[in-house]
Amino acid sequence: EWGSTGPTDAGHYNNWPEDTNFFRKEGGGWDGEYGEFFLTWYSQMLLNHGERILTSAKSIYDNTGVKISVKVAGIHWHYGTRSHAPELTAGYYNTRNRDGYLPIAQMLARHGAVFNFTCIEMRDHEQPQDAQCAPEKLVHQVALATQKAQVPLAGENALPRYDEHAHDQILKASQLNAEGNLDETEMCAFTYLRMNQHLFQPDNWRKFVAFVKKMKEGKSTDKCWEQVEREAEHFVHVTQPLVQEAVA
Repeated sequence: EWGSTGPTDAGHYNNWPEDTNFFRKEGGGWDGEYGEFFLTWYSQMLLNHGERILTSAKSIYDNTGVKISVKVAGIHWHYGTRSHAPELTAGYYNTRNRDGYLPIAQMLARHGAVFNFTCIEMRDHEQPQDAQCAPEKLVHQVALATQKAQVPLAGENALPRYDEHAHDQILKASQLNAEGNLDETEMCAFTYLRMNQHLFQPDNWRKFVAFVKKMKEGKSTDKCWEQVEREAEHFVHVTQPLVQEAVA
């Protein structure tokens, strides 16, 4: 009987968790026996898919020097609620009472893949508070999961950002300096999105060059932003012809 259909009381795409019987915090179906049965099956389908894709990828790229990286979505909306409805809907069985990212990290570790996570540039207070968004807490949870599973963690920004606040947040996240008992490790890689004309505007480019220099130096430096920017000024001038060509 349970296996014949998914939950019928989970609402629709634009419903808030508390508007549904399945995702509400008090007595929600997600926290009952049927919810556990369905969500375990549902999330396992995603893990099984990952296993199949990685097995196939390894058979193609083994011994070629190619490093396989798996993109995991950063679904931070309603992270502060008990049910984490958006994550459950996407197949990540992550709730206030259950770590949904450790099984993913363990699956990637079995195949020697990199755990690539997004929303690294986001700060909690910049997001809609009524939706209880918490990207910083989500990134921290994922970092802990990857360390437990001993799988490398890579990151990328979710939105095009060219300001120092976003750069600072990326640096903090990439160095795994979030509060908690994290080891003295760093992300293995970071992908900066996106290259466009806004990036090559003089002020944005100057900040970006300083940001790249700071990322390169990692935890080995205690220089302030002002000092790094002064040292990066040389690279700003050197790359000026390339910037002009890119803007054109």
